[in-house]
Amino acid sequence: MAVSLDPQLMDILACPTEDHAPLRAGTASDPDADVLTCTQCGRRYPVVDGIPVLLIDEALPPEGASGPAPTGASGPAAGGA
Repeated sequence: MAVSLDPQLMDILACPTEDHAPLRAGTASDPDADVLTCTQCGRRYPVVDGIPVLLIDEALPPEGASGPAPTGASGPAAGGA
């Protein structure tokens, strides 16, 4: 079942990470998947009963990645030591 959200809502939804990138329905390999995929980081957010669950802790890792999705920036590029 494909994600079916109001186009105006899709225009304002964004990934909850600090990048705030737009989201697209489905995934690159499955456009009918019930997820919203971040166009920047690739995290996949489930859509449950027509409601997007935009919580980083509930996000699925990008396709092809192993392990849990990263939860935020870290390391030298993010100002870490």
